[in-house]
Amino acid sequence: MPATRWRTRGGPPVAHTATGPSWRCDACGQDWPCPALRAIPTDAARRATLIPEFSRITRRAIRDLRGRPGGPDPVAVVRRFLWFLPLTDEEARAIALRLR
Repeated sequence: MPATRWRTRGGPPVAHTATGPSWRCDACGQDWPCPALRAIPTDAARRATLIPEFSRITRRAIRDLRGRPGGPDPVAVVRRFLWFLPLTDEEARAIALRLR
């Protein structure tokens, strides 16, 4: 699981990580990937390192989140977990179908 450390108001570093089935940030409690993680710049080299890991995570998240009352559909999960890629709706749908 990718971990990002941030200093919070002079305190110790906090890991912005999460696991299923809830996929909420361990540090700030927001839907993961949380705004703090999304704020990290993602140039082409960084995206290349994120794609394999986040693809695995997205597959798990689709399984955990789909079908939950009020939960996101698989396309929304793909868009959420692969935020760093400029995906069209059709591309997100195709990825969701492949990762199910």
